[in-house]
This record gives sequence, structure tokens and C-alpha cells, in this order.
Amino acid sequence: MMQLPMIALRGLTVFPEMYIHFDIGRHKSVRALEEALRGEQSVFLVAQKDMRSNDPGIGDVHRIGTISVLRQIIRLPGDNVRVLVEGRQRAVLRAVLEEDPFCVAEVEPLAEPKRTSLKLEALIREVKNTFEDYSALMPRLSPEVIINVQAAEKAGYLADYITQHIPVKPPEKQSVLEAVHPAKRLERLYAILSHEVEILSIESDLHDRLRDRLVKNQKDYYLREQLKAIKSELGDGGEDEAEAYEAKIDELKLPEETAEKLKKEAGRLSRQPSESHEAALIRTYLDTCLSLPWNTASKDRLDIEAARKILDKDHYGLDKIKQRILEYLAVKRLAPQLKGQILCLVGPPGVGKTSVALSMARAMGRKLSRLSLGGVRDEADIRGHRKTYIGAMPGRIISAVRQAGSKNALILLDEVDKLGADSRGDPSAALLEVLDPEQNASFRDHYLEIPFDLSDILFITTANTTSTIPRPLLDRMEVLELSSYTDEEKMQIAKSHLIPKQMEKHGISKSMLAISAGGLRELIAGYTREAGVRVLEREIAAVCRKTAMRYASGGDAPQRMSGEEHDKQQKLVSLSHKVIITGKNLHDFLGIRKYRPERPLGQPEVGLVCGLAWTPFGGEVLEVEAGVSEGSGKIELTGNMGDIMKESAKAAFTCIRSLCGAWGIDKDFHKNRDIHIHCPEGAIPKDGPSAGITMTVAMLSALTERPVRRDTAMTGEITLRGRVLPIGGLKEKAMAAFRAGIHTVIIPAENERHLEDIDPAVRGALTFVLADSIETVLKETIV
Repeated sequence: MMQLPMIALRGLTVFPEMYIHFDIGRHKSVRALEEALRGEQSVFLVAQKDMRSNDPGIGDVHRIGTISVLRQIIRLPGDNVRVLVEGRQRAVLRAVLEEDPFCVAEVEPLAEPKRTSLKLEALIREVKNTFEDYSALMPRLSPEVIINVQAAEKAGYLADYITQHIPVKPPEKQSVLEAVHPAKRLERLYAILSHEVEILSIESDLHDRLRDRLVKNQKDYYLREQLKAIKSELGDGGEDEAEAYEAKIDELKLPEETAEKLKKEAGRLSRQPSESHEAALIRTYLDTCLSLPWNTASKDRLDIEAARKILDKDHYGLDKIKQRILEYLAVKRLAPQLKGQILCLVGPPGVGKTSVALSMARAMGRKLSRLSLGGVRDEADIRGHRKTYIGAMPGRIISAVRQAGSKNALILLDEVDKLGADSRGDPSAALLEVLDPEQNASFRDHYLEIPFDLSDILFITTANTTSTIPRPLLDRMEVLELSSYTDEEKMQIAKSHLIPKQMEKHGISKSMLAISAGGLRELIAGYTREAGVRVLEREIAAVCRKTAMRYASGGDAPQRMSGEEHDKQQKLVSLSHKVIITGKNLHDFLGIRKYRPERPLGQPEVGLVCGLAWTPFGGEVLEVEAGVSEGSGKIELTGNMGDIMKESAKAAFTCIRSLCGAWGIDKDFHKNRDIHIHCPEGAIPKDGPSAGITMTVAMLSALTERPVRRDTAMTGEITLRGRVLPIGGLKEKAMAAFRAGIHTVIIPAENERHLEDIDPAVRGALTFVLADSIETVLKETIV
């Protein structure tokens, strides 16, 4: 047993009878070195198992190391030491006696067997032959090492020498060091050398192939450079341009089919004269394709509460629409792989369909592109033109994606219900692929002729009605209906959004203008008649302009004003110099009232009934008049009625004939009486079956000369047997009745389930009577 200072080596193994130098930097190792210098200059060198360990203990080093003698020490800057050692003998580590300030190890030297045998001689030859193969494949090996290997005769020395001088992994070197018997040592070395020869052979083959390829590439490069020089002299630089396009194509990492197509076009460009018309067309095509956001996508902002705040800030009401948008964000948060949805916002003009889409894009953090489809009649507007045509360009869908610059943008297709069709094709049919989540992942524009993925795009369409949208197209969209605004909702929208917006737009502060609640109600009731708020915003803008005129003129009337206008202008100047709009002075700003109060007559009248009609702009109260005179049983229908409404009047006439006995009507009235049904405002076309019960009540009132309640309105289809059938547009019709001051609304019994869709304020103000037969209607209306 021997006690020696121990130095743990990182990535290094020392063999007996070998000289090696290395640097020491760790404080413990330097102290162990100094201790060895004070003694017999012997030290125990052992390799670490993990090179990353900075303070190795007995469990962090291998059991077999080498007793070595110090031959040279050089002090380096930074407290480092370079040392030259000579390995003397293998030794096994038995214990670490001390660890501070340096390691002292108890080691047991290992004696090497001296016996020789034929097997050992055979191993020596095999190792030398394999080493020759290795040295032939390893050009960095020193010639001196090769000579020493060939001159070596002792098996142990040969194995240690070769292992010390070849670049193999530390664990492999350690395995040779731990083999005490020379034969075992040579076997391990032979396995290592054979493995290295195989690897080096493969590397050599790869190197030869690469060299041949480089030689070919250099030759091709040289020829290309010559060709470029020739083309440069001729003024044709198409090759450089084509290479630039190919580099852009490779940089985008496009799908194989797309990249192949574009590179083919770039190759065509290189063969075209640079100033030719065909070259210009190819450049335009490549620029268009490469400008698309193939791999560019914006990160979705899926914060539900933040999105809710944005939607509430931008819009008042619209709770169902907001809820559907937040549901989409919630699902997208849980399932990021969810593809884009197709939503269709349907409602009257001015109710906020377009602005909802804009707010949705802002809430999600997506880029927005808007395109209007109103009046589009050419299919090529959607799918693009073939690039063989002069002036060809991509369709509106691809152009919108390129404008947005994101493959997951929000695209707003405005006025989808106003698409047309003619001899150039049907654009609504072209939209079938665009708005189909199962197909739009490989949408092919006629101009591009390559597939583009639209599946991540969120499509929002808007429409005033679904009746003009083709059924296959409507089937691909989720329809969300936006109803007309009540006067109370218009009040809130005006206060929160319209008035601040217009005041800021016209440079008016709160200290300059105030609109009272009464003034705003008068503005809504007397100067607007709409489902939305566009006209209301224009009237508010007119008030702001009048106020701006007042302040711009300093309160003094301009010289060009007449005396009457001067007096009116002076009325606007209050003592506080602040314009306050009330219901009494609103006409000074906007002129006379545009709409009279829509209130039903107080007293019941014979043959005059209030009906309810639906229009694309909201609901309307429709008055129906009926008159009876001596005649031959003719029915006169006036007021610009459509065919369906005329047929409904005839059905009502037949239904009344079955009620003669119950209501005391002459059974021969259809022979000796003429009935005239008229709907006022004859310039406006009217159609549909929902006025059936209205005309029935009007005719029966005229025949019996019994008046009809004026605070009751009705809607429903009539049959020959007096059944009342369901109708559509109940929400809008109820809104119209509410605005007109109606108290009771008679609706078909089957429409009861639609009452939940009506605004709570409207539902609370009206009394709904459910009728399944005409008897119920007559009981509620005839006085």
C-alpha cells in the first residue's frame, strides 16, 4: 500500500511508461502537486467519471489510475500550472484518507504479468495491422507514433502507447487502462481500433463523395459565371433574377407542390429576354405569390375578460352576439387547433354588423381585411382571372389575405346578400369553396393555380336578409341575427358612443355643447325612423355643425343672414355661452319635425285595423282599411300589394263566409256587396301572408259595422278554415308595435317560442295574445 497526493483528471487518462503534459487550475490539485514536490515527486493520477464535477470525491473517480512522477512544472498566469508527468505503474484506489486541503489517496500498485504466448503474439500482429489501416485513414497521426508502434515488441507497452496517442473517448481509454493483463488489454484495443476504422472508412467515403460533388459544383459555377458574363455583355441578366426568386422560394419553405410550381416559373423567367412581355408577366406572378403570408400568422389574444371589455366598450347591447364571440374565444383557448369559423351577421342597416366584426378583430388581436360584395356579378372577382389574360389578377379573397398579411386574419365579407349573377358566372357559387371548412384548406385561385390554406381564417359575413342568399351558401354559415334597436337602446348608444364621437370629430368640448335627455328623445322620435343608428348619427353631426358655426362666428350673426335667421341665431347664444339642446329648441337646429308622432287613433273605427309588417330595415306598423258598398261581390285590392298578399286577401274573404251566422252577416254578401281593401302608402310594395288575419278583421268589421280597437296590432297567416299560422320577423314587428305605442299584439300561438328573442324592455311593455284561430283574434279586437 502507498499513500500519495491524488489529482483527479477531467477527460484525460495517463498510461504507464508514457509522458504527457496538461494544465492544472483547481486549488486542491495545485496543493496536491505542491505536496508531491516536497516529497518523492510521485502523484496518483485518476480520471473523473463526470467531467462537470468541480470537487470530486472517491465516488466521482474511477478505481484504477496511474502512479506518475513529476518531470517538469511551469507556472502560468492566473494561478494555473502546466505539468509534465511520466506514468509509472497502474494502481487501484483503496481509500481517500484526506480531502482538505488536498486529496491523499491510499493506493495499491498492480503488477503486470510477464508471460507470453502464441495468442499474445497473434494479438500483437492483429493490433499492428489494424493500426496500419487506422493510420492510413487518420492523416493527422504523427509519423513518429507510427514508427514507435511498429518498433514496439511488448504487448502491454504496445496497447498503452497506441491508446495514449489515438483520439478516442475517455471511457474507452479508461477501459484499456483497467485491463491489467496484456492480452485482455490488446483485445479491448483491437475492438476500439476496428470500430474506429469502420467509422473512418465511412467518413472517407462521404468525404470523397462530397469532394466529387464540390468539383462538379465548382465546374458548374465556373460555367455559370462565364454564362453570366456573356449575358451581361448582351444586356440580359435573367439568370441572376431567377436565382433571387429561387432563393426567396427556398426561404419561405413552401409545400412541395407550390415550391415546384414557382421554381418552374422562375426557370421560365431565366430563359426569357429581360425586357420581353412574357418576362414581365412571370415577374408579376412570382411577386404576387411570394407576397402572400404562407407562414405568417398573428398570435391570437384569447383573454376572455379583455375581449369582453373591448366588445362592451365598442357596442351597447347585442348580448347574444357578444356571447357567441366569447364562446369562440373560449373554445379556441382550449383547442388551439380549431379551424376558422364562418359567421353570418344578419340584421337591418345601421345596427352594428360591420363594427362588431371590427371589434372582434381588435379583441382577438387579429389583422382585418374587409371587402364589399355588394353588386359583384363576376365569378372571377372571387376566384381571380387566368394569368394568360391581359391584366389578370388574383381574386378578392386572395387579395384580402395579401392585404392583411396574415394567414389567420379576420376577413369581413360585407353585404353578402347583394351578390349578383349574370353571363360571367355566379360569384355566390365561387364562395361555396371559400366558406367551406372542409375544402378551403386547399383553395385554388385561378390566377395563382396553386393551393392556399384558408382554413385558419375567420370569415365574418354581413347581410340585411337571408332571403336573397342561395341556400347552399347559407348552409355553410352560422347565422347570428341582430335586431332593431329600441328607443332606449338608441339613447344609450347615442350617449356612450355617437355624441362623444361627433363632438370630438367637430372639435367641440363638453363645455360647449350638451344634449339633454328630452332633447335626445325628441331627436330619436321626431327626426329618425330607422332600425339602426346611422341617421341618428347624421342628425347629431348636424347639431354639432350648428354649434361649431355658433362658436366660429363668436355668437354674432354673419352679414349674409336675413333678419329672421339673425333672430334664430341669437336664440342659440345662452348667457353661459354653452349650447344646451332640449326638446323645445331642437327645431332651431334641425328644422321642423320630420316624422309626426306615430300614435294610433284614440277611438276605435270601423274597417281600420293595425297590422305589423317586416322589412329589411326593421318592423313597421301597417294600417289596413276595408270598405263595403253595394255591388256584385267584387274584391278590390289596392296599395301596391304583391301576389301572395292578394291571395291571402281572397283566403280571408272565403273564411268570412264561414263566419256569417256567428256574426250576423248576410249570407249573400258575396253576391250583392263589393269589398275594397286598401293599404296606405301605396308607393311602397307590400307582400307576404302575415297580413291575413289583419285583412280578415278589417273586412268583418266593415261588414258588421262594428269598430276595431286602435291600441291592438296583429300579425298572422289565415287559412280557409280560420286557423292562424305562424309568421316570421316577430322580433322586428314587436319593436315596431312598441315604437307606435301599441298596447296589445296578437300573434300566432305557434310563435310563442319566439317571444324569448324579443328585447326584455319591449316584451315587458306589450301584452301578447296567442291565437290559434280567427275566433280568438275577433274576440280581442272587435268592439
